[in-house]
Amino acid sequence: MMNITAPAMPVTMHTDVLGMIGNTPVVDVSNLSPNPNVRILAKMEMQNPFGSVKDRIAKSMIEAAEADGRLQPGQTIIEPSSGNTGIALAAIAQLRGYPIKIMMPTSVSIERRQMLEIFGAEIILTPGEEGSNGAVSRATALAAEHPEWYFPYQYANDANPRAHFEGTGPEIVRDVPDITHFVAGLGTSGTLMGTGTFLKQYNPNIQVIAVEPPLGERVEGLRNIGEGYIPPVFENWNGYDLLDRKRVVRPRESIEWTRRLVSECGIFAGISAGAALAGAAKVASEIESGTIVFIVCDGGWKYLSTGAYTDDLDVAEANAEKIIYF
Repeated sequence: MMNITAPAMPVTMHTDVLGMIGNTPVVDVSNLSPNPNVRILAKMEMQNPFGSVKDRIAKSMIEAAEADGRLQPGQTIIEPSSGNTGIALAAIAQLRGYPIKIMMPTSVSIERRQMLEIFGAEIILTPGEEGSNGAVSRATALAAEHPEWYFPYQYANDANPRAHFEGTGPEIVRDVPDITHFVAGLGTSGTLMGTGTFLKQYNPNIQVIAVEPPLGERVEGLRNIGEGYIPPVFENWNGYDLLDRKRVVRPRESIEWTRRLVSECGIFAGISAGAALAGAAKVASEIESGTIVFIVCDGGWKYLSTGAYTDDLDVAEANAEKIIYF
């Protein structure tokens, strides 16, 4: 008989796949820091079971709606999404027996549409030239016509930032107690608002920084709050007071830093991770010392068809104005 020794660290047993959401690892990518006195750490949200940070809010929104009776067995769910929230909602809806309709622009990558189909969602396509905002407005109108459906509306749903206040923030403090700066992209703003609020309560000196595109420059999925639609979540969680600063990141920088994550750290991440990393690098170059945590929102496999990782950089940059990467 062979001598078999049990692993030193036990493997966690979950009752279902939803137990795998959260508790994502942190990876040191300080080799990319422009300042040797500043550590840069990646919070690997791509490790969630359905592939992105949005797994957290999808679970939170559905469970909150079930708890207060807004979502009943067999009720149809409708939500606008550029992909990640829709994928997570569809996966959980399939597990819980809810029909689901996802409204998304034609400008998303084919992989995201395929994932929605795999999880049984009905996809309602909206004009790509209208971008994410167009999908939101059309879904809002359709939901008003069908009050019998449940409309999570991630942009205004308190369960969105609450998921990060109760999960992402505490995990970062647990794993990186010496954090000095937190950097994330500004989309629905839930990640920044929930995580940032928790971090500020832990230590008011922690800086919370949003990454946004230049004013007037289109980077689909990444929001500049200086123009257009401001998510209610941002205002409800006192975003203007919470944010310490914003850093502008252009499409080319996002793609360049995403490629560096792959080539120099072995992290095959989505383009939003490159944007957040570019912002983190800007912050690192401006401070004397510190520890920066940024969010790796999702993995790169959902964007392979776009050529963002393999095309000539000029071509990839041009595509960023018509493909929703975030």
